[in-house]
Amino acid sequence: MTTTSISENRFKRFMRHVNIPPVYYFLVVIFLGGGILDQIFSDGQIFTNQAILLNIIVRSVALGIVAVGQTLVIVGASIDLSVAYTISITAVMSSYIMQGKTENVPLAILVVFGIGILIGLINGLIITKLRINSFIATLGTSLIIKGIINATFSNYTGSVPKSFQFFGYSTLGPIPVAIIVLILVVFAGWFLLNRTKFGAHLYGVGGNVEVGRLSGLRTDRVVIGAHILCSMSAVLTGLFLVSRLQSGAPWVGPDGLYDLESIATSVVGGTALAGGKGGVWGTLAGVLIFGVLDTVFNQLGMNPYLKTVLRGAIIVLAVASYTYRSKKEAA
Repeated sequence: MTTTSISENRFKRFMRHVNIPPVYYFLVVIFLGGGILDQIFSDGQIFTNQAILLNIIVRSVALGIVAVGQTLVIVGASIDLSVAYTISITAVMSSYIMQGKTENVPLAILVVFGIGILIGLINGLIITKLRINSFIATLGTSLIIKGIINATFSNYTGSVPKSFQFFGYSTLGPIPVAIIVLILVVFAGWFLLNRTKFGAHLYGVGGNVEVGRLSGLRTDRVVIGAHILCSMSAVLTGLFLVSRLQSGAPWVGPDGLYDLESIATSVVGGTALAGGKGGVWGTLAGVLIFGVLDTVFNQLGMNPYLKTVLRGAIIVLAVASYTYRSKKEAA
């Protein structure tokens, strides 16, 4: 046997043991495809200019933060459609309380996080105690929040002080603060899922809630905790958006489609809608795929509807690839 064939066999054995999720392949393909299109039809600066690369990530921060929280509830075999309006109520309430004054910032942050905890608690209690499907429960909560917002606010409300815009626009060295916050949130989500009892219980509940209950897990508390964390991630996204907009807008959440896109990026990242499987690093890769697509289409001036079509195709292909891999592993 030649040295070349021995090396090939070693490489094949190595690759059989390497389990790389499909989302990373999609990210590489989108990145390379966008770079090629940029070279052909534009100035070739998208992926060679550090400022543009950082901007891609900054534009992904809002979706990335809330998608981490969405991943937690989906791992627990639940879902949260109220995150978009949680983001909106955070934006309008925080700017309304701040009124452009730095001394009002701590109170505003406490109030909106309190609102977020309350929304997550209500979602969790409706799902676990009333035994209502999470899709319907959180959709109902979303409509309630929407009604409250529409009855109270109709346009831009209040303002944030320049000191609070540090979150949205400032940098620490060459790195924007927003990117650092996103990385910390993703790392916290990873740590919670993989290094804590809560994470292990969440995977257990998502895998099979009845088995978890029979094993002694307090399944209701786990689901409620996941929804509270998800709502808190939506609050953090709302604070980020209001720091960039400098004033609260009641439409900022639903216009950004943060409910559907947080679910989509979680699924593209490998989190199973049935629960019990997934992780936040895959979700981050899914968020970056959407961010790269947005930047490429905007830079090249391409039809935005085509971008939506491509997003849908990526979701379908990603889910199909995960299904195929699962069947292959089972076989």
